[in-house]
Order: sequence, then C-alpha cells, then structure tokens
Amino acid sequence: MINDKQIKNSKTGEQVKRWRLILGQYADEHLNANDNLGLYDKQIDQALDYLYQHEYRSRGLLTEDKNDSESRRGGNQSSAYNTVNWLRQSRKLFPKSTFERMQNQAIERYQLEGILNDPNAVKELQPNFNSVRLLMSLRGKLSNSVQNEVKALIRKVVDEILKKIQMNFINAMTGKKNRFRRSLIKNNQNFDWRATIKANLKNFDQNKQQIIIEKAIFNSRANRQLPWDIILCVDQSGSMDSSIFYSAVCASIITQLPAVRLHLFVFDTQVVDLTHLASDPVEILMTVQLGGGTNIGYALNYAEQKIINPSRTVMVVVSDFYEGVNLTNLYNTVTRLNANRVKMLGLAALDYSATPVYDLQVSQELANRGMEIAALTPEHFATWLAEVMK
Repeated sequence: MINDKQIKNSKTGEQVKRWRLILGQYADEHLNANDNLGLYDKQIDQALDYLYQHEYRSRGLLTEDKNDSESRRGGNQSSAYNTVNWLRQSRKLFPKSTFERMQNQAIERYQLEGILNDPNAVKELQPNFNSVRLLMSLRGKLSNSVQNEVKALIRKVVDEILKKIQMNFINAMTGKKNRFRRSLIKNNQNFDWRATIKANLKNFDQNKQQIIIEKAIFNSRANRQLPWDIILCVDQSGSMDSSIFYSAVCASIITQLPAVRLHLFVFDTQVVDLTHLASDPVEILMTVQLGGGTNIGYALNYAEQKIINPSRTVMVVVSDFYEGVNLTNLYNTVTRLNANRVKMLGLAALDYSATPVYDLQVSQELANRGMEIAALTPEHFATWLAEVMK
C-alpha cells in the first residue's frame, strides 16, 4: 500500500511526476505535480485517465457528473475525447506492448462502449491475435454496425497467418517431390540441387572456383489420387479460443487439397456442422460460440455417422480433453473407431506457440485405446497428418 510519507520521501522532480501519472488526478492536491507536467506527460495522463476512470467508476470513486469532471480538468482537454481518439493517441504515446495491454483491458475488462459500437474504433484496433480473441469473446455484445469491421480485422490476422504457413502446409500434405516433373513454384522444399548443379556445370568459374547458378531447377510434387476423408472436431469451450483460430485456418487450407474431403464440426455439449463454411476461416470464427461444457464422446458419436470408408478416414480431435461428462462413452467410442481402422489424432493444442494445456490422464487413456496425442503448431500438424495418410 502506497502512503503519502513514501511519496514525500522520494526524490522530487521526475519521481514525483511518475507517482502523479501512476496515481492519477486524485493525487493532485497531495503531490502538487500537475503544474509540472509537460504537454507529453499531460497527454499520457489523459490517455490513462480515459481508460482507468472506468475502474474508479466501478468502485464508486467517480461520479457521473460530467460538469464536475470537466471543472477538475480546468480546461486541459483541447477537444472532446472519445474512444477513437484514445486509440490513436495511445498508439503513439506508449510502446507497442504497453498499448496492446491497454487495448486488451479496454475491451476485455472495461468493455468500452466506443469499441463495441463504433466501426471507426474497431478500425483503430491493433490487428493481432489478442484483438481477434477478445472480439470473439464479446461478439454477442457487438452492434450490427461494427460486424463488417470486425470481419475485416479478423481477415487481416488470418491472411497474415496464411502467408506464414500455407505453402509449407500444402507441400507437406500433397506428397513427395516428383523428380520427373518440373515446377515454376520456387520453394526451397521443391529445390532439386542435383539437377541444378548438372544444368549449371557449364558455368563453372575457374577464378572463383564456383559454379554460377543461372537457372535453378525445382520439382513439382506428386499428388495423392486416392481420396481421404478428414473429420476435424474442434472443442469450442471457453479455453480453446486459440485452438479454434488455428483450426479454422488449417481447415481452409485443407479444403484446397486434392483428393481430400473435409468435415468440420465444433462442439461443446452439442455439435455444430460448419463444413459448409470450412473454406472461409473468418466466417467460422464469427459463427463459433465460445463457452459451455464439454462432451467429446457425443461429438465423436456424431462424427462416426459421417464415416464412409474407415480405413481412408482420419478423425482429428482438437481439445484440452477435460471431458465434462462420464468418460465411459468417450473411451468406448475411441476403442470402437480404432477397431474399425479409423486413424485418430488428438491435438492438445493447435496454437502457433504449441503450448500444451490438457488433461494428461484422459489423453493417456485415449492414447492407450488407439488415438495418437500431440501438441503441435499448424505446420507440424500438416506433417503429422501427411505421415498418417501415407
């Protein structure tokens, strides 16, 4: 607990000014520091006050009397401050990591009305995973006028992730290199170094003792011809937001693969079939309902009905495996699917950082009954899926 004596015993000048910014306008009469704040400091103070006045109000420390608040400010505010201005100003005033933390608190903790109802405020949000996660959790409170801007923000983040993983994901899934066919796609995984050296031997530089590569040769990749069914079952309980995000991205990539049919289900205690949206990760993220209980066994029973050729089916379960009902049905279903030669993969996390948070006891029992369990990034997941489908 900070008291007046501790503050007075601290060095004057810069330290007093820091205490003033930490404690806010209510410390004015004790610190007498407000007059020493420069323009830059006053802008920081204004940004902090705009956000944390919501904390004061929730604790009954701030009245709703707008005139009283303005009189305390003494005319320091040159214009009306709103959420859009606050976002723009704060982005300039604070380091990126600090701003993102403040932005997250604005949405998640204080649910600033401007962000939830003003399309321009959504445009000002930092397009990152945290923004997507927070907006998804508050989707039911968003006004209709901001829906398009929310979709646009999610699209930016999704497209950025797709740029990073799409090519490697597709290469891992579409088979080995075909040395008898050349490719115009210049990808390091397709690079044929033997053929490249052979084709450029005539360009050997005697002085440098090097081969000058004028033409690099790349192989195409052999497409799989026999069809596979991939059934992707994604847990949409509240703790699975990051996994849902990457599952949606991966699903959109899988729909582009040849000779692969994808079924996409999200579940809590019920199952929702999103197969018709699988090619559009943004629509998936706008549709899922985070929260609720967990009934993995019920989801697998539902998915089992979609199996046509068990030996050509891969069932992928993305979950933390904290089953919310009796485990008997889940264990029996996994045992039955394994006996029918269905390949089962359990992803404890589909997060790009691959942080594993899952029920070890349940996942171990599922592994004993034939489900392979792992915590992988999307690219490693693609490699794993390709190995299973060989």
